[in-house]
Amino acid sequence: MQVSVETTSAIGRRLTIQVPAAQVDQAVDARLQQTARNVKLKGFRPGKVPMKVVRSRFGSEARSEAVGELIRQNYVQALTQESLNPAGFPEIEPTVNEPGKDLEFVASIEVYPQIELVGIEGAEIERPKAEITDADVDEMVETLRKQAADWSVVERAAEDGDQVTIDFEGFIGDEAFEGGKGEGHKLVLGSASFIPGFEGQLVGASAGDEPTLSVTFPADYQAEHLAGKEATFKTKVHKVEAQSLPEIDAEFTKRFGVESGDLAEFKAEVRKNMQRELDSAVENRVKQQVIDALKSANPIEVPKALVQQEIDALKRQAAQQFGLGDDFDVTQLPNELFEEQGRSRVQVGLLLAEVISQQGVEASDEEIRAFAERVAQQYQQPEQVVEQYLANEQMKNQLKSAVLENKSVEKLLEQAKVSEVEMSYQDALAAAQAKEEDEQDADADAEEKQTQA
Repeated sequence: MQVSVETTSAIGRRLTIQVPAAQVDQAVDARLQQTARNVKLKGFRPGKVPMKVVRSRFGSEARSEAVGELIRQNYVQALTQESLNPAGFPEIEPTVNEPGKDLEFVASIEVYPQIELVGIEGAEIERPKAEITDADVDEMVETLRKQAADWSVVERAAEDGDQVTIDFEGFIGDEAFEGGKGEGHKLVLGSASFIPGFEGQLVGASAGDEPTLSVTFPADYQAEHLAGKEATFKTKVHKVEAQSLPEIDAEFTKRFGVESGDLAEFKAEVRKNMQRELDSAVENRVKQQVIDALKSANPIEVPKALVQQEIDALKRQAAQQFGLGDDFDVTQLPNELFEEQGRSRVQVGLLLAEVISQQGVEASDEEIRAFAERVAQQYQQPEQVVEQYLANEQMKNQLKSAVLENKSVEKLLEQAKVSEVEMSYQDALAAAQAKEEDEQDADADAEEKQTQA
């Protein structure tokens, strides 16, 4: 076997592999002899078919099978010989495949990038610093009241904060646009969950009214064909409901697991949950800044095959998030909606793997259990959840990966300039969530595309 390797890009390789004709002939003859032992042809006893007849009848098929196997074997040998680490499957193209001549084929591959890791020395990282005040706790309790609220039909015009049940259909000019129709939709006025200006025009409407609403889609609206366009919505109000907030009493606190019904204990539990959320938000914000700095310092080219794997995973996540069902064909979602996020994930994964390797980062069983216990705190029975996590090998490996990633980020953080920034509780959460919301934009675009499909 002869191998020549051409570098086509930073991670692209083109292997030209030649297999001697004698080796090909030997492989073909071996297959024909196997065929001769097993073939049944009219007029011949089993195993007694002349080789000339076997070659005439099955020669082409035997050569095709032999060449296919030789390509597979020699491709793998070539990778070992040339110390190449491919990312994904090769594109194989036979260039010479004629009896009596050396077999030649070309394998085009992408390899894992050789990373000369650049640190993040000097990177400026801001760590949010926030205190949870009594007012923050009271606001959270009020939010919990609203989440537990009951709705009752009222015979009056809708007010801000009421919930209306409506049918609607949107039009650009006289043309209805796809994705702009809904029936029996429940909308809380003032929730800002619809296009700006939509909800305010329903204040004052009563059951049975059919108001026509005029709105302008934001210039940065996710559906490009609607961005900046003026539209009208024909609506019909079916009912108006007012919110009835529960009293903050023993019965209310028991809804959230405080069986004693003690208000002080309930607020202490709320504060503890808020602190856990704040700690997680601060950690995520710092982590994201470190990762952004690492990406900026190491603009590596990433293999298309790995990006496609991430794209496929993101598609499945989007389908699950949007409730499209297990049978939904995720190939209907365009790759470009997820490509940037998928490429970023691959880059981050490769860079952090290099940090882990260079720094000798390891995750002990104790660290994995501690991380599992931390994650499980959000569940009703955390001890049981921890044991379930650790008993599942796949889940345990995911926990281990998370621990390794967190420890590698801490290693990088030692190189950076970290400054604390005073923030309110709400601002600290918002700062951490901003990046997450940006990443979800692609998923939202996917949902919009699917709605229009």
